[in-house]
Amino acid sequence: MEPSGLIIDDLVVLRGERRVVDGASLCVAPGEIYALLGGNGTGKSTTLFAILGLLPRAGGRITVAGFDPAKAPEAVRREAAYLPENVALYDHLSAIENVRYFLGLAGETRTRAELDQAFDAVKLEPAAGARRVGGFSKGMRQKTAIALALLRRTPVLLLDEPTSGLDPAAASDFHDLLIDLRRRGVAILMVTHDLFGAADTADRIGVLRDGRLAQEWMAAAQGARFDVQALHQSYAGLSVP
Repeated sequence: MEPSGLIIDDLVVLRGERRVVDGASLCVAPGEIYALLGGNGTGKSTTLFAILGLLPRAGGRITVAGFDPAKAPEAVRREAAYLPENVALYDHLSAIENVRYFLGLAGETRTRAELDQAFDAVKLEPAAGARRVGGFSKGMRQKTAIALALLRRTPVLLLDEPTSGLDPAAASDFHDLLIDLRRRGVAILMVTHDLFGAADTADRIGVLRDGRLAQEWMAAAQGARFDVQALHQSYAGLSVP
């Protein structure tokens, strides 16, 4: 794999005595969308936190664009943009001010034209950029955070339930954005409960169960990309005929 991708090899993360992640392995190449499915408590978000170096690992290996989060957490956070499920923005600042502030923390600046282009890409109304986010809906806050992730222009993008709070049209627009980022060579790991959205956009889908990758599928080149029924059965923990 090229160094700009993401590699997780036999990852173990403990919470007390419990192995929340217990030997999970996956990789995401540049220009690939990987959707990670799984029920609550299966270790999906814990895996993301370990990738970012926010949780220590008890075993295994992680590299993000060639960097180990245990040895170079700042480098990893420079190379990977992270979009959480619950977006933390400053309510007293406008959308543009929030984006500029968080870009500044990452040591980056963008022109107003670039900000406007990002807001347009996520279908956030031009006038909304100057409004305080305290009056935003959850969907509008999510769009602001997605715009920020786009502006980071990192080789790796980590998404935790990215379509949470978005209506179907906005979710569809977001999936189109992912496809565009894939064309640009970004390695995308998306943790999601949205099985149908994953089936529409992902190149590979994995199901995490009890901290391990229980099953993995690759999109078909022709016809239906995935067997959605088989995906649903595995996701629900049912036997697949």
